Amino acid sequence: MTAFQLTNDQLALRERARSIGEKSCQPLVADGEKGRVNRQVVQMLGRAGLLPKLFPMTKGDDARVAATDLCLMREGLAMVCPEAETALALQGLGTYPIVQSGSPAMVAEWVPRVAKGEVVAAFALSEPAAGSDPGSLALRAEKKGDGWVLSGTKTWISNAPSADVYTLFARTSDGDGARGITAFIVPGGTPGLTGASIEMIAPHPIGTLELTDVALSDAYRLGEVGEGFKVAMRTLDLFRPSVGAFCVGMAQRALDEAVGWAKERRAFGKAIKDFQAVSHALADAATQVRAARLLVYSAAAAYDAGQGNSKLAAMAKLFATETAQRVVDVAVQVLGARALEASHPLAHLWLEVRAPRIYEGTSEIQREVIARELFR
Repeated sequence: MTAFQLTNDQLALRERARSIGEKSCQPLVADGEKGRVNRQVVQMLGRAGLLPKLFPMTKGDDARVAATDLCLMREGLAMVCPEAETALALQGLGTYPIVQSGSPAMVAEWVPRVAKGEVVAAFALSEPAAGSDPGSLALRAEKKGDGWVLSGTKTWISNAPSADVYTLFARTSDGDGARGITAFIVPGGTPGLTGASIEMIAPHPIGTLELTDVALSDAYRLGEVGEGFKVAMRTLDLFRPSVGAFCVGMAQRALDEAVGWAKERRAFGKAIKDFQAVSHALADAATQVRAARLLVYSAAAAYDAGQGNSKLAAMAKLFATETAQRVVDVAVQVLGARALEASHPLAHLWLEVRAPRIYEGTSEIQREVIARELFR
């Protein structure tokens, strides 16, 4: 990829993801229960080869996933099936701490099954009083003999309470803020682990987890004691640009819907594309989508070249998520009441597009990351 153009192979991967989302995943989403884990979609992503693409190490290869490939798959799926996009992303988000910090035995036990779509993974960081400030985590992991006992609450956890394995972050020392956090694997069904679903405005599987004296051996610890925040941030630095790709895909779909409608819809004797208020709004939207795409793939390419950093990831997520919100709003305005019909794609995007400005670090947190790097 140059700074300005994706290669033919990269474009083909994006188109392949879009086609899988449209032809294979959409029907499964339609038959599924909204707001619950759709295991058929997860399995389809495995059979279709997208999840194995996310985990190249399952092929006997130690290579990391290319951040650019992750962005291409997320953008392609987002254009046609945001639920499938989210299912793919959550498998990666919940599993990459295992890939990056797990023992060979952990990787062998979980990663191949996640890649096949046989196992559903989740990333459990947020708590009722610790969203944007992970240094305020209160869920405790107490050392007991050669193992640990975990107690506390997690909330707003995607795929909870139905995941098969959670990457979970707990406090192991007091007074150390983010430096007092350690990462663990908690299999679903572990005694003492319970949870409940949360009904959200978008049809995502999200819930709470309650841990009551959950006993784990030290073999379930990810990375070093007190290094859990670093485990989380290494994963988020990979995934934040791809959140931007998710939003670029949604914005592109919204723009395409608006352009198509503006060509066909007539008012006052002419197509509405001939009204400057409409055409200029869409011109601005198209410019913003292209700028967001370039920023996302620039951050991904830097990551793949070993030159990525938190600032680039934050810039990509910030600009792309904010852009998508504006572009979807413009598209809804162009289509008017038609876009607000429950069955219309724009109505669906309207519900989907708001959350990415919050999860994996709010827009305000991304600005803090960027500003901190500016003044470092």
